[in-house]
Amino acid sequence: MIFRCMVCVLTVAGLVPAPGALAQKFPEKAVRIVVPFAAGGGTDIIARIMAQKLSDEWGRNVVVDNRPGGGTVIGSELVARSTPDGYTLLLTANPHSSNPALVAKLPYDTARDFSTVTMTAAAPLLLVVHPTLPVRTVQELIAHAKARPNLLTYASSGNGGPQHLAGELLKYMAGVAILHVPYKGSAPALTDLLGGQVQLAFTSLLAGLPHIKAGKLLALGLTSSKRLETNPEIPTVAEAGVPGFEYLTWYGVFAPGGTSGPLVAKIQQDMARVLASPDVKERLARDGVQAVGNKPDEFASFIKKEIEKATQLIRMAGIKPG
Repeated sequence: MIFRCMVCVLTVAGLVPAPGALAQKFPEKAVRIVVPFAAGGGTDIIARIMAQKLSDEWGRNVVVDNRPGGGTVIGSELVARSTPDGYTLLLTANPHSSNPALVAKLPYDTARDFSTVTMTAAAPLLLVVHPTLPVRTVQELIAHAKARPNLLTYASSGNGGPQHLAGELLKYMAGVAILHVPYKGSAPALTDLLGGQVQLAFTSLLAGLPHIKAGKLLALGLTSSKRLETNPEIPTVAEAGVPGFEYLTWYGVFAPGGTSGPLVAKIQQDMARVLASPDVKERLARDGVQAVGNKPDEFASFIKKEIEKATQLIRMAGIKPG
């Protein structure tokens, strides 16, 4: 208490810089972006694009530190326990909002131990089917599934992941019974879909489009609310048979809880400027990803809703916290 009072007095006296002044000087050394995924994935790619651009923006090294494991818990905990000075940031994705319902004993509080900075990007998933399945539209898929409850199977990258939860949302909104087959990652799930061991899946555009162009998979719909300018021929699942359907993969930046508001605002503004640059927007759009860069309070509201949605879908799917 005495220390806090001394800091207040010194701040008033001008001897200790106020939080706003500290924010304006940021950064004065290298910044680390922790990615709780292995190198090479979508989150890692976005982090490296951001790191390169922010290094130019700030005139300081911005390094990407991959800390995979524990369903993103290991890397996330590292940031949650870091000093809230802006020099250690987290760039993560959907598991951040589903882990509160999936992990029985998270070593951090998702709401308390992180400060939302900005959503860097968002992307729809692509509903694809094996060509041997006699359906060519979402409506035909739903009719086929209703006539054969629990006979169709859909692959995902694992329990509780975006591909799984998108499938559960489809089952709920379309009123169909389709069996979920979880895999240890997107690659083996896609391999079995291509081989016909499973009939359908939600996958990223980056992974699915080459196989669609080769005729090895059929695209039925996107999980976004609007069609993509880069692929206007693909309808949305909502317009193709399930009104109101939407499920996005998202990527966002968090700082440790307790990071000052002015500092968070400074980082968000700089990141938003990077994300608005034409070359970054174009680079992301090629992979079906839209740059965002929203404000901290907007991102916080989004995360709250995502946690609620993920919790509901996980309960509906009967997944028990592990």
